[in-house]
Amino acid sequence: MLALTVIGVAGCTTGASTTASTNTDLRVPLPAGANPSRISQMVCSADAVKAIRTVVGEKAAVGAAAWVNHRYSCRYGYPTGSMVVSVKELSSWPETIAYFDSLATSMGTSQKIYGLGQGAFQTTDGSVVVRKDWKVLVVDISGLPGQFGVPPTSSGNVALRVSYQILGCWAGD
Repeated sequence: MLALTVIGVAGCTTGASTTASTNTDLRVPLPAGANPSRISQMVCSADAVKAIRTVVGEKAAVGAAAWVNHRYSCRYGYPTGSMVVSVKELSSWPETIAYFDSLATSMGTSQKIYGLGQGAFQTTDGSVVVRKDWKVLVVDISGLPGQFGVPPTSSGNVALRVSYQILGCWAGD
């Protein structure tokens, strides 16, 4: 059983309302486009960097964001390692589920995570993959040491905390 203390969402200033209306809840997600969505861009924004610092306890040097094949990503560099946060944008439910399932196969699944997005799992190296609407978030901690952060905790727990922090800020498409 997964034990995790969920830390309150701090630093969410995406500009979107945090309260979804009934009409918003029924809206079909937007397909992947030529440019990354606001939600994807959020994971590498100054606000996200601050919010992630609150759950990690260390300041990161964040590399330039990249948008390649509908995947928005950036590297959070720390003195003792790094993690990559990315969002893959897709254009339909079947495409999103197939991509999510392909990551479970290629990265390995150690456990399902309930209550995060519309599907989530932790990989065999502790990274976290979350499906939400037509987007898939990956918090890849394969570049971090086994114990990380201030205070030190397992890098897998860091991936969980970062995932909850990011999903707590996602609103709208």
